[in-house]
Amino acid sequence: MKKIKLVAYLSLSAAIAATPSFAFAAPGDPVVVAEGLTLDPIFDARLAYEHVDQPATDADSLTLRTRAGIELASDFGLSFLVETEATLGIINDYNDTNIGNGVEAFSVVADPENIELNRIQLKFSKKDMGSLTVGRQRLNIDDQRFVGSVGWRQNEQTFDAVSGSVTALKPLTLEATYAISQRTIFGADAGTREAFDGNFIFLGAGANLGPLNLKGFAYLLDFDAGQPVSLSSSATYGLRATAKLPIVEDFTLDLAGSYAVQEDYKANPNNYSVDYVAGSIGTAVAGFGLTLGYESLGSDGLGNRFQTPLATLHKFNGWADVFLSTPPAGLEDKYVSIAKKFDLLGGITASAAYHDFSSDIGSIDYGTEFDAALNFKINVISVGLKYANYNADSYAVDTEKFWLRLGYSF
Repeated sequence: MKKIKLVAYLSLSAAIAATPSFAFAAPGDPVVVAEGLTLDPIFDARLAYEHVDQPATDADSLTLRTRAGIELASDFGLSFLVETEATLGIINDYNDTNIGNGVEAFSVVADPENIELNRIQLKFSKKDMGSLTVGRQRLNIDDQRFVGSVGWRQNEQTFDAVSGSVTALKPLTLEATYAISQRTIFGADAGTREAFDGNFIFLGAGANLGPLNLKGFAYLLDFDAGQPVSLSSSATYGLRATAKLPIVEDFTLDLAGSYAVQEDYKANPNNYSVDYVAGSIGTAVAGFGLTLGYESLGSDGLGNRFQTPLATLHKFNGWADVFLSTPPAGLEDKYVSIAKKFDLLGGITASAAYHDFSSDIGSIDYGTEFDAALNFKINVISVGLKYANYNADSYAVDTEKFWLRLGYSF
């Protein structure tokens, strides 16, 4: 019955997107419904194949995800948005992490079949003043290291929250969010993991100082008791700086650095304080983008370590997703990456990265990883190929992954 509902939903979404009589001049164009009022369609489809190869298990998944919705917007800055999301499993030889699906013997691909209300929000926004958003919404703060939508997975992470920003105090920008629920990527059949409730406060104050951007932040996570993450409540305070420095003609350095301290918070029974340090330096040479980086998630040696449970974790510490949870001895990631855009098929972006992993304390070798990706468009279809190869030492197991993704949206 659930699969029938999924197929019906996906068919309806595709029909709405493809029907010229839906009154849009072109797919995605807003329709004027009254003076100063427009109706804007939302449609996003992605077909994703993922292969996982590990010593004892493997997995193959082919899933189709669609999002469909509308946004009603006024010219004085008020808008209302509603969006649904559905994921259908076509090849199901994978463990979607939800108990009872009958495929637990396979490697994990965290894309369970799912139908849900992804976003429903009311927003007021004024250029050069700020914005206020109330409802179930997508949150991507800075580089998503602490709070993100996990857009890599088919089911998006959203939050039931009130969020706002003030941009009228230039060069200062103030941001604040209060959330009561983290709607996870695990979907409607995930039981207690469908959503984690609590009181979550995200605060930020930034200053744009020419080539230098500074931001102080605080992330206070108070999870409700009785949940799988109820002992993970934490308070994180830190500073982030980015800069784009012209050195000589046609040579610029892109710098980024962060430092944070994380402590136990509210009902967390542990008493700890651990550090986070990250830094990178990048430049462009002969059309190649080069980056050297370092990241450390600290440990106190007693099992307490720096964690970011609301982050888009796939962006960090290798695409094989071996380090979605920080090891008890902490984690150090030393990496180098290279990227290049080629004038083929309207523009192909190629990238590769190499990571060397070790512990924060105890000098444990966690292994290495090589990652590579190609992204381009064929007409209106976006195409992504991605590869990750993690070679373990004394930690985890060798893991090789490959992805092919086709996307269309308006």
